[in-house]
Amino acid sequence: MSQGNVKAWTGFWLLGMIWGSSFLFIRISITGSGLFSGSGGGGFTTFEIVFIRTLLGALGLAALVFKGGHPLPRDRHTLGALLFIGLGNVVLPFLLITWSEQFISSGMAAVLQASAALFGLVVAHFLFADDRITPRKIVGLITGFGGVLLLFQGNLGGQQSLAGMTAMVLASLCYAVFTSWGRKLIQRNMPPVLLATATMVVGALVTGPMALFHGLTPLQDISADAWTAVLTLGLLNTFVAYSIYYFLVRELGVARTTMVTYVIPAVGVALGALLLAEEVGLVLLTGGALILAGIAIVNLRTRRLPARLQQGSGFVQTNRQACPPNRDRAP
Repeated sequence: MSQGNVKAWTGFWLLGMIWGSSFLFIRISITGSGLFSGSGGGGFTTFEIVFIRTLLGALGLAALVFKGGHPLPRDRHTLGALLFIGLGNVVLPFLLITWSEQFISSGMAAVLQASAALFGLVVAHFLFADDRITPRKIVGLITGFGGVLLLFQGNLGGQQSLAGMTAMVLASLCYAVFTSWGRKLIQRNMPPVLLATATMVVGALVTGPMALFHGLTPLQDISADAWTAVLTLGLLNTFVAYSIYYFLVRELGVARTTMVTYVIPAVGVALGALLLAEEVGLVLLTGGALILAGIAIVNLRTRRLPARLQQGSGFVQTNRQACPPNRDRAP
């Protein structure tokens, strides 16, 4: 293996660990505990977490845009589309994910978000002529969504909140729908980093006033754990992660890079169990395995991606051949 390949695959596993840890840091940002023993204080509100995360992510990504000399869009159509995508691909899913982790474990959130790839396949079928659902993909969808249903059935009336789980699934649906919308902008040759930056800016501009209207948490009530977690979310899990993602797309291509989706849930579950003492039961493991198996079936023997998709989509939340990567993630 060449030195370049070693560097690329090291970045691949690093990206999986970074994005997989997003759910842990969201949970800690909310509860205010989990990193340092004896850290006093509480956490942030949902609006504060999303605002800080998107603000830091936007600032970091903006530096990449200006460094690359990318021209900023000025026509109303593109600006309107960016606003629409920012609302649906950042504001809504970030708020839903963060809110949901008040009621469900970070591991459960990580597993459920993997379903975005399955939703993406269905959405792409109706939007793109080259992404039709085949019998093999139907088997994958049945397997994957069977895992989602198992998670719901296994946690009804249990510790996991039905509302929190539903919010996570809705966040995954948002990623699927608005990532597909983003593909149309990519096909108009918008640089992925510019698309990602614009959506983060929209996220900060929208959630900032929301946080103010909801009421800011007094600084003295916020723990060191919460501050560490939310700053990590903005800098490491958003800005640094996107930088690694663009490097991997150049070195490995979109198809290989999106395989990171298989790593994220495992990392999320493991970190939740190790650092937050979250319970990892048979239902969670089986449901997660079915979701990932469904994604794998969908992507078996997939033909080479169309040339227009080889540059990536600027999102990171879904792993699919039928629907380019999305995220977050972020998650």
